[in-house]
Amino acid sequence: MISSLDIEQPEALQDYLRETGRIRADERPIIRVLDGGVSNRTVLVERETGEAWVLKQALEKLRVASDWFSSPQRIHREAEGLRWLAELTPPGSTVGFAFEDHTHHILAMQAVPQPHQNWKTMLLNGDIQFDHVKQFGTLLGTLECRALERRDELEQVFKDRSFFESLRLEPYYVYTAGIVPEASGFLQTLIEETHANRITLVHGDYSPKNILVYQNRLILLDHEVIHLGDPAFDLGFSMTHLLAKAHHLSTYRPRFLEAARHYWKAYANAAASSLKPELEARAVRNTLGCLLARAAGRSPLEYLDQSERARQVRIVLQMIARPPSDISTLIDEFATKLEGESRP
Repeated sequence: MISSLDIEQPEALQDYLRETGRIRADERPIIRVLDGGVSNRTVLVERETGEAWVLKQALEKLRVASDWFSSPQRIHREAEGLRWLAELTPPGSTVGFAFEDHTHHILAMQAVPQPHQNWKTMLLNGDIQFDHVKQFGTLLGTLECRALERRDELEQVFKDRSFFESLRLEPYYVYTAGIVPEASGFLQTLIEETHANRITLVHGDYSPKNILVYQNRLILLDHEVIHLGDPAFDLGFSMTHLLAKAHHLSTYRPRFLEAARHYWKAYANAAASSLKPELEARAVRNTLGCLLARAAGRSPLEYLDQSERARQVRIVLQMIARPPSDISTLIDEFATKLEGESRP
């Protein structure tokens, strides 16, 4: 058995797959390194049988400029999430589990067939389809409602929030509070609210970059920070991506803002039985917190330039003084302030 394995080395990975009996001894699969983001090595393995896997191997030190560490054990949380999400989401919304390796911290899953597209890439190219946005809202609302019904079971599996702490709360809210002291009180309150609410299953990385579009259907990926917590975080985290793109792509701004409204409506319809007014208010505050963090935190949105990041910080600092009480007002106020900042 290979004692130390880097799956981005094709020959080493091929030897590993043979030694573990996952491919035949004479088989030579096609191995291609994928863009796995900052936290994982990610590789596509295409077998001679026609089967294809995506393998992920968690990194201890993330691929960012500053020191950012998280235990590779999180890949096994993702494996658990993958198995559970198959039961909790609409059919076809996730990929199939293949295998995991606790020694080398590897998760293998069935690859999404080609042709498919990354939803983030589509959105940044101005391809904004409201049907996709509605699916995005329905998927999250359905997941939260079904998980709420099985909360007692899920609490035993997903009660640990250490990966969410190291990969979300610390780099987003704690770090940003130190960088933007004017927001420290607001962010500290947000951290306390997040700690206090253990309501239902929270994906923790609910973002267009973790969505593939195959045959016009959204498929959700990357579940390494899934936990039992406050669904307001998923709402704020995901809404941020639509509003930040409205900021960045002024040509498509009206359509992104309308997409944000469609997203919230679809989510609210799917989550109607569990949606409470206080959840919406917390979702507003998490949206503001994430908008700030993605401009000034440890993991800024790469498509925002320095002037856009500064503008987004200014807008959020104005809004946290009196946060809107509902999502619709949040979208409207953010749009108004964007237009005001854009005037000469």
